[in-house]
Formats: sequence, C-alpha cells, structure tokens
Amino acid sequence: MARNIYVAATSQHVGKTTSTLGLVAVLQQKGINVGYCKPVGQQFVDLGDLRVDKDALLFAKTMNFELDPAVHSPVILGRGATTEFLDAPHRFDYPTRIRNAASMLDKSHDLVIYEGTGHPGVGSVVNMSNARVAGMLNASVVMVVEGGIGSTIDRLNLSIALFEKAKVPIIGVIINKVVPDKISKVAKYVGKWLESRRLPLLGVLPYEKSLSNPIMETIIETVNGQVLLNEEYLDNRIEGIIAGSLVETHDFRTEKDLLLVSSGRRVCEALDAIRERMERINRPEECPLAGIIITGDGKLKSQASDTINCTEYVYRHRIPVITTHLDTYGSAVKISGIEVKINTRTPWKVAQANELIRRHVNLGPILK
Repeated sequence: MARNIYVAATSQHVGKTTSTLGLVAVLQQKGINVGYCKPVGQQFVDLGDLRVDKDALLFAKTMNFELDPAVHSPVILGRGATTEFLDAPHRFDYPTRIRNAASMLDKSHDLVIYEGTGHPGVGSVVNMSNARVAGMLNASVVMVVEGGIGSTIDRLNLSIALFEKAKVPIIGVIINKVVPDKISKVAKYVGKWLESRRLPLLGVLPYEKSLSNPIMETIIETVNGQVLLNEEYLDNRIEGIIAGSLVETHDFRTEKDLLLVSSGRRVCEALDAIRERMERINRPEECPLAGIIITGDGKLKSQASDTINCTEYVYRHRIPVITTHLDTYGSAVKISGIEVKINTRTPWKVAQANELIRRHVNLGPILK
C-alpha cells in the first residue's frame, strides 16, 4: 500500500477536492487510518492569528480532526506572497514547513493523502510546484483530469511530464465529469493511451450537475450582494435561474430550487405569477424558488419592508432575498461563470463525492 498519496490535477476546477474527499472516505471505510494535508494552499480563511487553506478546513470538519494549520496547511500563498518571496527568498523556508508537517502526520497515520493546488506547475514561482512537493513527500500521484478524449490526453501528457521529470511515481488516473453516455468511449480510448504509458485508469466519474450547483451564500459573494430577508437560509441550493419577466415560459412541474432575478418594482408581480402557475398545476402549497436577487441600485437594504410588499410569501417559503447593484443581465452573467467548490456548507456534496469514488474508482493500485 502506498504510504503517501498526492492528489494532483491537470488544471483548476476538474474535481481534485471531490476525488480527495471520496478517496479519504473509502479508505477510512476499509479501516485505514488516513491523514490529510494541503501542503500548499492559495484560498484561505483566518483563524484568529492563523491562516488555513479552505480545503483543510473542509477536511477537518468532514474527517473530524482537530485542525492544526502548521500540520494540515503548512504553506499559504496568499495575495502578495510571490513578490515577497522573489524579493527575499531566504526568508521563506517552505520545504521545512512541509517536511515538519509530513513528519507529524506520518507518526499518527497509516496513510496520508496530500491534496495538490491548481495545475501541476502552480507554486513554481516559490520553488514549490506540485511535482516538487510530491517528490519531497515521497508520495505517489493520483492524477485527476476532466473528461473528453483528445483534450484529456493532451492535458495528461503535459501534466504527467512534470511529475516524471521529478521522478515521482504515478499510481493512476481518474477521469472526472464525463457525460454518462460517453463513459464507455472515453474509458476505451483514454484507457488505451494510458495503457501505452503503463499507467492505470483508476476510474471514470460521471458528470453530476448537482455538484456544480451553488448555494445562496456563493451567489451573494458572486454578485457582491447584501441580504434583505431570511439570512438564515443562505444554504439553500440553486439549480437554475429564472428572470422575473419570463415566469410564464417556465414549467414548474419539472423545475425546482430556482433563483428569481428581478428588479425591485417587479419582484412581487413575478411572485404573484409564480403563485398563479403553481395553483394552475394543482400544487398551491409548493414554491419552486430557493432564492431571490433584487437587481438595481443596491440601496434596498434599508427600505426592504417598504419596497417588498409580498414578504408573507417569502417568509412562508423560507426564501432568502438579496440585493445587488448589477442589473438582471449582469447578475446572470456573473452567476453563470461561478466555479463551484465543495465547502463546509454543502455536506450533501461531500456525500455525493464519497459515493462517486466508491462506485466508480478501482482502489487496487493504491492498496497493493
């Protein structure tokens, strides 16, 4: 069995955290004492005087361990870190921080999973690329790539080369986000290419739309919004967007968890139209909305009760309402560009990630 596993990816947002979550869960279910570390992080949260990578915080909650930034998130490359390093590299002993963390984890775990950052070259500016870090940790790599054939092989070829140059062994490859009816074709042709490189195909994961759905908390951050009503329901998940002027075009028999985007003067009119539609399909007690964005000048917060005279419906159906300075089109563009990550507020996504790995990934090359 591999002593250290390094989960790398060919680029950002291809499912590295999803795969890592699932691998940890399945290995734990087999009775293996698994540790976790994000050796080099970029997105962080402040814990008092300490900073820790967001993914390390997620895994601490999921795996139920006491988070120690020095052990589970030893290097953070926040804003300004690269120029500070280039100005005075002698001030930053990143290798020692990572080796100290690894030493602590090795003492208390059978196997440690290290989660990489971005594409394989990320961190090179401070001499801490994914390939170099994996080599320092004596880890074997599980590479995650987004599904396809030609483009997938191209990305794999480029990414694997960095690890091979650093003489880091690769356990195998996980192909993620594959359209279900393309799985067998992708597995056949990418698998054939991997076989020519003597690399195992560990599994092909189907695309799960729900893993890409944001929650209202993410929507607020994306549109730089403010909460007007029902702040306690910002964990509501969003599956689609509906413009206030297009309510009549939607089929609420099949759609749910929608985000209504409307100007303040039309929001109650849109809600009345939704209510009428739900009565028409004999589901008057149901509401297809999971959130509302009121677009415009961004000054509605202090006038919420005066501007929205349909709050009874909003409160009854627990719909969080936010406001943004963006117009409807600008809001839709921003939201459509969201890259959703699993976080501590989306436990159902953690469960889905675990199930995907359990059902679709062969752990044999990792365990032998």
